[in-house]
Amino acid sequence: MDSNREQLLENGNVKGTSRTEEEVHHGMNFSVQNGKVRRVLSNLQVVLLGTKLSVLLPTIPLSFVAVYCGFGKAWIFTMSLLALTLLAERISFLTEQVAYYTGPTVGGLLNATFGNATELIIAISALNQHKLQLLKYSLLGSVLSNLLLVLGTSLFCGGLANLRSEQKFERRQAHVNCLLLMLGAFCHMLPMLLQYAGDSTVTGGQALELSRALSIIMLFSYVTYLFFQLWTHRTFFESNEESNDDDDDDVAAVGFWSGFVWLFVVTIITAWLSEYVVGTIEDASKSWGLSVSFLSLILVPILGNAAEHAGSIIFALKNKLDISLGVSLGSATQIAMFVVPACVVVAWIMGINMDINFNLIETVSLTLAVITTSIALQDGTSHYVKGLILILCYIVIGICFLIFETPMDEKQKG
Repeated sequence: MDSNREQLLENGNVKGTSRTEEEVHHGMNFSVQNGKVRRVLSNLQVVLLGTKLSVLLPTIPLSFVAVYCGFGKAWIFTMSLLALTLLAERISFLTEQVAYYTGPTVGGLLNATFGNATELIIAISALNQHKLQLLKYSLLGSVLSNLLLVLGTSLFCGGLANLRSEQKFERRQAHVNCLLLMLGAFCHMLPMLLQYAGDSTVTGGQALELSRALSIIMLFSYVTYLFFQLWTHRTFFESNEESNDDDDDDVAAVGFWSGFVWLFVVTIITAWLSEYVVGTIEDASKSWGLSVSFLSLILVPILGNAAEHAGSIIFALKNKLDISLGVSLGSATQIAMFVVPACVVVAWIMGINMDINFNLIETVSLTLAVITTSIALQDGTSHYVKGLILILCYIVIGICFLIFETPMDEKQKG
């Protein structure tokens, strides 16, 4: 009897242990599945709702609904542009998240690549639809808004918030960016002046050839600038990076591969909505009674980079002008020296005759903006009057293009 009881007890223990192992195994599987679900939900929350601009999230599906339900073109333009405001901020956020895992060098290259992805996507969309004048205006508007509006507002707000102390920044970093922008203005001015040098039928082809050659030079200068910034002269930009490190917790909110997947998805949606913006801007112009040049040069760049602009102002309020300059001057340099010449080269490959002649008023506005900014930053100090002057310069240009309108019916194809 005792031996039977012992055997039953042992069998009972064995059976009980077996059940316990099965329960533990099922529990582990359930917890793993729960962990994956939690990560997915956490990523959704961070990516979709992790910004104050998430109030614009409904505009993304509304844009597609407006297109497929045949709403007015002005409504489609409005919804798509507001959606791009959110998506542009999310692309910047996801790029920073991926950069947490890649180190400063690759992270810098990622920021250089995706820093102005929205402008590049809109430009490619306009290029695909052969709206070259619209493309030029949108890129010029991005450069002017960064140089005058964003930088001016940052200096103005930072100066008011720090009235009792003098704001200082690293002059060497600003000088390098200003030199590149002067080279860009120089390259834009020559094809524009060429049309006044002789017969228009001859100089048109010469301006195109000159533009392509200058675009290659501009791309080479930008690659050299990246090499200078990320390798040979990192000390010029170290104060910027250290200030960023002080404000960050150094903990990524999104995983490496999750960040890449989300970056791909958001970029695809951005490209889709950019097609809507480019395709409906002329109808919105007629509906609102505003010139296409004003919408593409003033309104689209402001809304497309609203989050980046706000970040620059916040850093200026915290007396961290090096970061504000890195945002505004860095973006302007990237668009002028990389996005614009890249569009010319891509158009060349596609058989589209695009030059870098932005016409007289546009080129003069760009050149004066670069010169004014360079003068404002030459002494390495800042106050609110400098910011106010830059803002007023931007308002003057805005009024000019509110009144002045350029026909948008250019469809140049080789």
